[in-house]
Amino acid sequence: MTTSATPRTRLAPPAAGAAGLRATALVVVLGSFMSVLDTTAVNTAMRTLGRSFGAPLTTIQWVATGYTLALATVIPVTAWAVGRIGAKRLYLTALVLFGAGSALAGLAWNTESLVAFRVLQGLGGGMLTPVGMTLVLRASGPERTGRAMAVLGLPVLLGPLAGPILGGALLDAASWRWIFFINPPVAAVAILLAARILPHEVPRPGRRLDLFGLLLLSPGLSMLIYGLTHGRDPAFMLTGGAMVLGFIARALTCDHPLLDLRLLARRPFAAAAGSEVLFVCAYFGSLILLPLYYQGLRGQSAAHSGLLGIPQALATGVTMQFAGRLIDRHPPGRIVLTGVLVATTGFLAFTVQVTDDVPFWHLQTALAMLGVGVGLTMMPTIAAATRSVAAEQVPLATTAVTILQQVAASTGTALMSVLLTHAQRTAPHPADAFRHTYGWAVALMGLALLPALLLPRRQPE
Repeated sequence: MTTSATPRTRLAPPAAGAAGLRATALVVVLGSFMSVLDTTAVNTAMRTLGRSFGAPLTTIQWVATGYTLALATVIPVTAWAVGRIGAKRLYLTALVLFGAGSALAGLAWNTESLVAFRVLQGLGGGMLTPVGMTLVLRASGPERTGRAMAVLGLPVLLGPLAGPILGGALLDAASWRWIFFINPPVAAVAILLAARILPHEVPRPGRRLDLFGLLLLSPGLSMLIYGLTHGRDPAFMLTGGAMVLGFIARALTCDHPLLDLRLLARRPFAAAAGSEVLFVCAYFGSLILLPLYYQGLRGQSAAHSGLLGIPQALATGVTMQFAGRLIDRHPPGRIVLTGVLVATTGFLAFTVQVTDDVPFWHLQTALAMLGVGVGLTMMPTIAAATRSVAAEQVPLATTAVTILQQVAASTGTALMSVLLTHAQRTAPHPADAFRHTYGWAVALMGLALLPALLLPRRQPE
């Protein structure tokens, strides 16, 4: 196989078979685990970051929102960039960006600099998973695809377990800066392994990048969400809304749009996308609230608040492993509908118990039920969306669902921070403010049942 740098130079062929798959998977899992670990650890630090920079929640939440918006920006660019420079080079670039962004975030001197460096992190982190998946699937071949997907699921299972615990321990023992400083050494190891192990390849340019659509979508979403969180000046919201509408018009008329919204004309795809957006907005948006409740209202340390999240993360990760198998044998409508119903019930049971003295195990039981519902919803919904389109449209469908997921997570985080801030000004008791905000998230999650009812509930003949 030839190198992408000098196409006429012959190199040794990449490692093949089980050994090659294990080596490639090692590199990819290391990079993906680092990204997932960082994302979940940062949520634990929101209260500390707000105090350190003297920033309100509606401002400091941009540490999370900026990251997820960067993910949404870079995802559609990834497939184009793989064709232009090759998967290995792009994966190395992603690791460098993530490591550099992490180091700079640890050195941040104010909220604005931290958000900017988190965006840089997100540009790298957003490429790690899709490019890593491409590398592993190429190394596995069709006969080992199932094994490869199981390996790729490890960071999703372990990251949410380890992230809050590690983040909390670093906050209590050192400072918030070490949540970011632990990433560069891991990134450096991953870069060395990737440079040595991953196979070289010849770039194969594919479809053109819709640069104009990209310039409309990312700034438009940023201004729209900024307007949502800082509602005193409607100019940002109006300008952002106009840019997003312009992007939608282009996506419906352009030959090769950044995001193929014409897929929404298919009822199963539209139903899956609708369920995913509402569910993700409610669930991932509410993740910013739990550490604030445990640390601010219940007086728990950052480390202990991370430990309290283990039952939910474990329930989600384990259920995801089973859900991936269920979707092959049962119609997606039944699985997703069950998942949303279980998650909403668990979320409601948690919300009504949010006080300043409820036993923690009561909350953990309800959150574990929520975790089971999340595990039954997330992957089956994506599978339902991609199954509803022709084989040649699967990459477009996957990209569309992933972007919509990240946009929903960004919007949900901003929305929940605004709702909590407003509730804290008007609620008679701090616990009432959290319960009121969680109530909105439960209602939003319950709305995901409506599009889920439109998903196929019978296996195709």
